[in-house]
Amino acid sequence: MSQLLLYNTLTRRKEVFAPLEPPLVRVYTCGPTVYSRQHLGNLRTYVFADLLNRSLRFFGFDVRHVINITDVGHLTGDVETGEDKMEKAAREQKLSAWEIAARWTRVFQEDLAKLHCRPPDVWCKATDHIPEQIELIRALETKGFTYRTADGIYFDVSKDPHYGELARIDLAAQATSERIEGAIEKRNAADFALWKLSSADGPRRQMEWDSPWGRGFPGWHIECSAMSVKHLGLHFDIHTGGSDHVAVHHTNEIAQTENALDARPWVRFWLHGGWLMFDGAKISKSTGGSVLNLDELIASGFHPLAFRYFLLGGHYRQQLSYSDDAIKGAQAAYRRLLRHAEELADDATSFGPAEADALRARFRAAIGDDLNAPRALAVIWEAVRSEAIGGREKRELLSEGDTVLALGLAEARAAPVETDAELDALVRERDQARVQKNWKRSDEIRNLLKQRGILIEDSPQGSRWRRA
Repeated sequence: MSQLLLYNTLTRRKEVFAPLEPPLVRVYTCGPTVYSRQHLGNLRTYVFADLLNRSLRFFGFDVRHVINITDVGHLTGDVETGEDKMEKAAREQKLSAWEIAARWTRVFQEDLAKLHCRPPDVWCKATDHIPEQIELIRALETKGFTYRTADGIYFDVSKDPHYGELARIDLAAQATSERIEGAIEKRNAADFALWKLSSADGPRRQMEWDSPWGRGFPGWHIECSAMSVKHLGLHFDIHTGGSDHVAVHHTNEIAQTENALDARPWVRFWLHGGWLMFDGAKISKSTGGSVLNLDELIASGFHPLAFRYFLLGGHYRQQLSYSDDAIKGAQAAYRRLLRHAEELADDATSFGPAEADALRARFRAAIGDDLNAPRALAVIWEAVRSEAIGGREKRELLSEGDTVLALGLAEARAAPVETDAELDALVRERDQARVQKNWKRSDEIRNLLKQRGILIEDSPQGSRWRRA
């Protein structure tokens, strides 16, 4: 049986994956901050996490997958600057922070369903885990890793000799005189908030809690540490997220968790997805003139699974460039592949089992090589086009492959053949014109049918029509 290799950001190399407690694999994925709609770049991270989940199951493992919802504490800057994104959105939209969180959590989960992402085994919210976060901070305080400023409790990164190993951060090389915006009492530029104190002078926050240090709210990083440990245990197998989490969020998670709980290494494998790019820049909410969320993509005429196909066409660790031409090409390819699957639904031919097994082994090897979805897709295309295997073998390969790719290939069924005397006659006339090499008449009929919303599909067995 082929091995599953995964690229571990911590070691910067591919490693043979084996869980701590076989056959169970415990996976934590950093979830969204639900202050607004998730854009296409955000969604790429969760399609990657779904690919991992499905691939682990494909290799025979059981999976316990946890995704969190950040509904408090994530500031407008990822380095402890600005204000809480939830409170800011609530004020601007004249809703409660709880209403904002509920609305965008629901939309996010609906987006994942449209993209055929498996629901996680556990959804957890930061606001449901305040006591656990306070206990972690108390443990760090007891061990001397924290200090207090006017605006909160901070983690002192200089106390951790291993700080920054994930991101290869050299604290000694950082300028000690660096300006620390918004927190002039911080000892080091990389120090981060564990608990933020509510301002006595400003407007009252909607989300705040009592704590040993005063009324306030948790820092962004402590939330994931508390939730992952509660739902997956002191040590677990895989932590995933976007590549933008490496330098700050995941680095800080490791520091606070390993020091609070004496758990080193806390997580064995760290996996990170690449950015989705538009015009050479990372897609973000400030990107103008592009399709940014899934509903806008669908309204533009694209199937959500065409977007999934587009994402699978690039390796999860690599940057992927989004463009109108790229998504149009992905939709065209996805439709062709789906059409192949539909045509195979009633194909009873059976031959070439050895050739089918060879293709099966190549698909497995592609997924086993750090979730190489582009190579796996290429094997699927080779299978449906092969003349060496029968329809039954092709269906089996599609069904098995679709447990990982989740493109709806296994459920594809040919639509009932519609008949219409006039349209059937026009198609027969066009076929005859093609036989006679009367290309002018052939094109005239195609254009006539197109004007009526009818598409012609040519094949060696003849032409057929279908409604667009």
